[in-house]
Amino acid sequence: MIETTIRFFQEGGFFMYPISIVLLVGVIIAVERYTYLTIAKRSNRTVFDKLYGMIRGKELNGALKYASDSDSAMGTMVGAGLQRLARKQPREEIEYAMEEGLLETMPRLEKRTQYLATLANVSTLLGLLGTIIGLIAAFTAVASADPAEKASLLSQSISVAMNTTAFGLIAAIPLLLIHSVLQTKTNEIVDSFEMAGVKVMNLISERSSAPVRQAAKPQEPTLGAQAAPAV
Repeated sequence: MIETTIRFFQEGGFFMYPISIVLLVGVIIAVERYTYLTIAKRSNRTVFDKLYGMIRGKELNGALKYASDSDSAMGTMVGAGLQRLARKQPREEIEYAMEEGLLETMPRLEKRTQYLATLANVSTLLGLLGTIIGLIAAFTAVASADPAEKASLLSQSISVAMNTTAFGLIAAIPLLLIHSVLQTKTNEIVDSFEMAGVKVMNLISERSSAPVRQAAKPQEPTLGAQAAPAV
């Protein structure tokens, strides 16, 4: 199999080398992005679980300090909202701050992923270009060849030229699949950020509305006491 691959590569001509470089760059980007997204998803989940527990336990100062010390994107987003909450700003301002924190983290999640689709297209185009140039060279050589050898020479030259297109597609198809996988993984992380923001906001709203309900209860005996003399 290795010998067949080497022979296939050698018979493809010059354009096999730039296609190989494109494929190598794409693989490096894919490995780096997949590793980054996997680590980011795990660390963000850990940070959110810690912050959510601290906010539920009304440890806002500790949660704010933990979010500030954390290097994760989740800590940046939730920390921006906690800073507005510490200043006793309204719900809308807290939501705007968390949305801003999310927008700051999205470029880091989507960084270099789009290059994979571009590299796949470049690989396909390089394969087609190599085939066209190979066919032009083949027809040029056949024009001055012996008539008895024209058919054999033409079929051999076309076979060699088609190797470039095949290799370009071999490089492009995995890059497109990897791009789709990474894009899906990025969307899942973004959705988890939005869900985390909603959970934090709901928890903050419950916390802020609790004192209002407690303060309303002592007024009932007062109203009852005022209503008794009227009867």
